[in-house]
Amino acid sequence: MERRTFLRAGLALAAGAGAGAAGLGGISVLPELEAEPRRSGGALRLNSNENPLGLAPAARRAVIDGIPEANRYPGSMREQLIEALAAKHGVSNESIVLGNGSTEVLQMTVQGMAAPGGRLILAEPTFEDVPWYAEPFTYRLEAVPLDSRYAHDLQRMRDRVPERSERTLVYICNPNNPTGTLTSSAEVDAWVESAPDNVYFIVDEAYYEYVDDPGYWSSVKWIETRPNVIVVRSFSKIYGMAGMRLGYGIAHPDTAARLREFIGKNNANHLALVAALASLSDLELVDRSLESNARALQITHECLEELDLEYVPTQTSFLMHRINGDLDTYRERMRERDVLVGRPFPPMLSYNRLSLGTPDEMERWADVLRSFRAKGWV
Repeated sequence: MERRTFLRAGLALAAGAGAGAAGLGGISVLPELEAEPRRSGGALRLNSNENPLGLAPAARRAVIDGIPEANRYPGSMREQLIEALAAKHGVSNESIVLGNGSTEVLQMTVQGMAAPGGRLILAEPTFEDVPWYAEPFTYRLEAVPLDSRYAHDLQRMRDRVPERSERTLVYICNPNNPTGTLTSSAEVDAWVESAPDNVYFIVDEAYYEYVDDPGYWSSVKWIETRPNVIVVRSFSKIYGMAGMRLGYGIAHPDTAARLREFIGKNNANHLALVAALASLSDLELVDRSLESNARALQITHECLEELDLEYVPTQTSFLMHRINGDLDTYRERMRERDVLVGRPFPPMLSYNRLSLGTPDEMERWADVLRSFRAKGWV
């Protein structure tokens, strides 16, 4: 857009700040927003586990309608979302903690539960933000390799819990990022049920909605009776709100109160709040995302099987697959063809984490990968 055109559009938007979703200052913006989201710079972004469908149509309308109030601090909308989430999960309002993305809830928990001599026990590899948040504190980090199924090795993790009464924080990302694999919910429950009060569990369920395995269920069941369980959820994945940064924790009211002592005040912005409320009421959004994800995964599986490239079965919107070569070289070659794929996750350096785009995008990725095979690169 030329500078003069941009300035005219900006002035028109400002003049029409009180207008509704149908048009701001005479400019109709909603039809464009409801179109399929564009890729930034033409690059195919398969590297950050984002929902390629973008915001739900209702959420996009809510964002536009919410702009006239964007100059105000979030207040009533924050309480409305907390009430909606509490009702969704069957808990009290006091059990919900909002975060600037689910990663802020992880930060609150790691920092709020820090204690002298404390331990942090987690899988390897797993989502790397949690150990990063622990770095300024006195945690003793215990990283336990995933088992042969790429699940959390819960018995070995239990063996790392000290016999003394030091506070211990156990991080269970389920499904796990970056592998997309599940850990048996029954095994998680067995540990929670037998654990002493000084052992706290962070159960990260960012990809909960994608799972269709009968052996998996939420750990929210423990919230009412176990103050040492914190469940973390995200609006970034199934709801397509990664750029708006909104997540939440679910915990016993006493634990939730402790987490709020480490919260960034007014951490959930007004437009994210209205988008989240609208997304929760869009009953078709989850089904649309799951259907697209399933079709994209089928295309991905077919290509990898055609090329005889091993992959890890996934219950998420991404998967890990073998590349038969140097990972940095593979990623750079993909980037040169405008395809961005996942970062390294030690120790799985012969695998690449691939986010699932739309079915059409995965066909494009598959064509590039087949061209790599023709050159002998994978």
